[in-house]
Amino acid sequence: MSLVLAAVCIAIMVVMALALARSFSSPTVYDRILGINMFGTKTVLFIAVVGFLMGRPDFLDIAIVYALINFIGMVAVLRFFEYTAPVE
Repeated sequence: MSLVLAAVCIAIMVVMALALARSFSSPTVYDRILGINMFGTKTVLFIAVVGFLMGRPDFLDIAIVYALINFIGMVAVLRFFEYTAPVE
């Protein structure tokens, strides 16, 4: 079981790297924001899986707090770019 969870952790880290690559090479601001949001979501999943792998259920609380921070941060960034982005 722990071997499978370790493989899942590696797979999540690969997806996180792909999300960062997407956010660095995207043509528009909104694509970059989407890549960073995807990275944050995969980070929450990674924290939860690592907590389960290590037998530490308090990591789930940390993952939930990080998810809330990620959500509020994305809403704030999108509101900022809604009012400051040039009209194309």
